[in-house]
Amino acid sequence: MKTKAVRLYGKEDLRLEEFELPQIKDNEILAKIVSDSICMSSYKAQHQGSDHKRVPDNVADNPIIIGHEFCGEILEIGSKWKDQFKVGQQYSIQPALNYKGSLDAPGYSYQYIGGDATYIIIPSEVMEMGCLLPFKSDAFFMGSLAEPMSCIAGAMHANYHIKQGTYIHEMGINEGGQMALLAGVGPMGLGFIDYTLNCDRRPSKLVVTDIDDARLKRAASIYTVEKAAKNGVELIYINTKDMDNPVSEMMSLSENNMGYDDVFVMAPVKPVVEQGDQILGKDGCLNFFAGPSNTDFNANLNFYDVHYAAHHLVGTSGGNTDDMKEVLTMMADGVINPVALITHVGGLDSVVDTTKNLPNIPGGKKLIYTQINLPLTALDDFREKGKKNPLFAGLADIIAKTNNLWSPEAEEYLLANALK
Repeated sequence: MKTKAVRLYGKEDLRLEEFELPQIKDNEILAKIVSDSICMSSYKAQHQGSDHKRVPDNVADNPIIIGHEFCGEILEIGSKWKDQFKVGQQYSIQPALNYKGSLDAPGYSYQYIGGDATYIIIPSEVMEMGCLLPFKSDAFFMGSLAEPMSCIAGAMHANYHIKQGTYIHEMGINEGGQMALLAGVGPMGLGFIDYTLNCDRRPSKLVVTDIDDARLKRAASIYTVEKAAKNGVELIYINTKDMDNPVSEMMSLSENNMGYDDVFVMAPVKPVVEQGDQILGKDGCLNFFAGPSNTDFNANLNFYDVHYAAHHLVGTSGGNTDDMKEVLTMMADGVINPVALITHVGGLDSVVDTTKNLPNIPGGKKLIYTQINLPLTALDDFREKGKKNPLFAGLADIIAKTNNLWSPEAEEYLLANALK
């Protein structure tokens, strides 16, 4: 079977190509991809090439397919897996396989599996590690959002606290405590808010900061203070840009001015990291969630408070398979609905330019539908583009029903009407 895919050959060398897939082996699965959301990690992989820890040294001779936030349908199953999977099943994949201690992962390391393709071959190790995850949803894009949402679930689970007088790490955020999300209304921040308000271990107060009024206003219109209160969380949005003393202001919002139990830093910015350190309360846990591109990135931390106030620091990069299963279930049950992450849609033909220029494209997640051709387009531009293109006019009418957010109806309409 022929596939079209975006393949990495080296630094800044991405190519959209058509090539033949080999016949699957008894321990492999042939699958169709419907959607893939583009991650900054893909930008880093194409920027670093074989210097990236997950990209093979011989990538120039054996190019890999990029993309790791993908989902689709199972088409053909090798005999080894016929009892576990069914043809026609929707699936998502946990790319962090951890197979025999290797860093190899779909979207970084394999010739025949990656998200930016029409068809792929899923190798045996994906199934062996329990990383091929069937799910049922009325929208494929939910499967593409499962991986980024699993990173959020993993971060919330990775924070920990220590009851005074013990050495036992109690995993997870402090339930009923004070939580801050710094630089928190970017795409992953929005997902963080959604998960925090709806998971089974919530803070009593969540303070979300940013320096962009428009982004804060959009976040507040999607995840409202009123809805948060119904879930038992006091939600506060604040703009710290023009504050003389942001730390003092944030401390005043915490209970008894005692600081925060859990602080998540969503941007790799030195002053933001240091701000997070300064607002921690006793036994406070700072989670550096944002992944920097600069290998020499550093910030100052108060080690007096590490010693006397039991401050501690964690960092998470990705979620595990249990996190993926958790968020897939939450999405299938309608508990979370992370559509706010998506700000652009495009087709397979837009992947190369989008991936190379990702840091310079504003907005949130760039959702790619690999079975169509479509220039990358912001949802906010649908109405204007609809003046000349009826496809965008129809999409603009559909998303107008959902506060200009992507939806299953929009996906269905796009796949039915876009250029194949």
